[in-house]
Formats: sequence, structure tokens, C-alpha cells
Amino acid sequence: MKRILALASVLSLSCGVASAQVLVKDAWVRATVAQQKATGAFMQITAPRAGRVVAAKSPVAGVTEVHEMSMENNVMRMRALPALDLPAGKAVELKPGGLHVMLMDLKAPVTEGQTVPLTLTVEYADKSRETVEVKAGVRALGAATGGHDHH
Repeated sequence: MKRILALASVLSLSCGVASAQVLVKDAWVRATVAQQKATGAFMQITAPRAGRVVAAKSPVAGVTEVHEMSMENNVMRMRALPALDLPAGKAVELKPGGLHVMLMDLKAPVTEGQTVPLTLTVEYADKSRETVEVKAGVRALGAATGGHDHH
């Protein structure tokens, strides 16, 4: 009986951990040309409870930030965000021409077929944090993206 209770306890804990994880889907990075020093990473992020992406990093870039693009007086503007809000259970889409992860000071060109590792840090209201490891495939520079091509 003790074994069954212990197993049930472990299973319930592992189920709780699994349901508490942030889900990242369709992660990709735009390929670069030889001298290009920046590119964008795009994906859908869904958190099980309200949180915020408070940090991003990648070994391929010297600087990794969450950015927002917006139109102001018919001019496209881009700015770094201190954090990206993740509403509970709702997908937040990072896409060309909108929210995205900016990879700057690239250490080498990013080429089609390569996989770029990214680490996102999500913080919740209770100050607990979750680290999310993302593997983003690199898409060709001219791949159809449906957005602005400023990266």
C-alpha cells in the first residue's frame, strides 16, 4: 500500500509539473547574409498561468532581446521590451512586423537548415521563474513570412 501511495504521489507531482510548463510552437529564425549582424526569431508562446518573458538569450548572438514593431506616423518603429506579457492559456504570437525576439551582434551568419537554440525566462506573479529551451529552425531569407522584412 505504501508503494502505491508513493507512486501515486510521484505521478501527481509529475502531472503538476507537466501542466505548469510554457509551450512554444512553430519557432523559427530568419536566415542572414554574410555581413548581417541581426535577425529575428518568431514563435507562438502559451503559458499555463499569467506570466512574463523577462529574459531571452542565445549562444549565436551577443545580445538577445524581445522587441516590438509598431507603426507611428506611417513609420515602422522597433523597440526593446523590458518584458513580454503572457496571459494565462492564451497564445502570444511573435511574428515578422510585430513582436519578435531580436538576435543582435551575431557571431556568425545564420543559414537555412541550421537550428538556433534560444532560452526564454518566464517569471510569474509569485516571482517563481521557468526556463524554456527552444530549438528554432532557420528559414530561407526569402521565405514567405507575411510581414515586414527589416531583420
